[in-house]
Amino acid sequence: MDSAAADKGELIAVRNVSFGYDGGRVLLDISFSICRGDFLAIIGPNGSGKTTLIKIILGLLKPAQGEILLMGEPVSRFRNWQKIGYIPQKATHIDPFFPASVREVVAMALLSNRRTLGLSRKQGEAAIDDALRHVGMDAFKASPVGSLSGGQQQRVFIARALVTSPEVLFLDEPTTGVDAETQDRFYGILDRLNKKEGMTIILITHDIGIVNKHITRVACLNQRLVYHGSHENFCRSDAFKAMLSGGHLVSHEH
Repeated sequence: MDSAAADKGELIAVRNVSFGYDGGRVLLDISFSICRGDFLAIIGPNGSGKTTLIKIILGLLKPAQGEILLMGEPVSRFRNWQKIGYIPQKATHIDPFFPASVREVVAMALLSNRRTLGLSRKQGEAAIDDALRHVGMDAFKASPVGSLSGGQQQRVFIARALVTSPEVLFLDEPTTGVDAETQDRFYGILDRLNKKEGMTIILITHDIGIVNKHITRVACLNQRLVYHGSHENFCRSDAFKAMLSGGHLVSHEH
């Protein structure tokens, strides 16, 4: 790892990243860092490049220009993917007849990582049980995942992301379509992971109000990086006012 990055706790560096689809610009010259322990909300209007940026950071898309460093390594050479958890959009939109139990869904994350993690079968089973306990779903481990509510499925997919003990967790609009009470419980789990377990969390959301009491940093995109800094300063910024006035952001008090 780059020593300067390590000294300041930098886990992810986005450097001068630009990207487009079929000649259309999506991201232009984006640069910022994500440090160990951040709880970062990535916000912006539809089409601003939020999901595209996450996919570039995770190496799922290649930027037209610029580079990504994960834990000091260029993303193309990064191999410690068990340290990265990812819950994509619509991960919980499961066919109710999908033939897998809660335990089996969580276990899937270990199949490609068991050798890397050096886990025996017994240790793998213990890791699955621990991850489900962490999100309060251990009592449902034999249940068909398709039979669960949206909020319960969310927690299963957090457990699936946690089972490899990642240092960083990415979530893309994880609470779309669930009620406010379920969202609050969901973000309470993330808050505990961030504050008590020291996990770095990067979250795409339109509803900054529901996570106001949890997030510490904000990156506001509109093809360019409009704002990156503390949540407190963002709430006083012109970028925040512009997002509210444009109807691109939901903000409410708790």
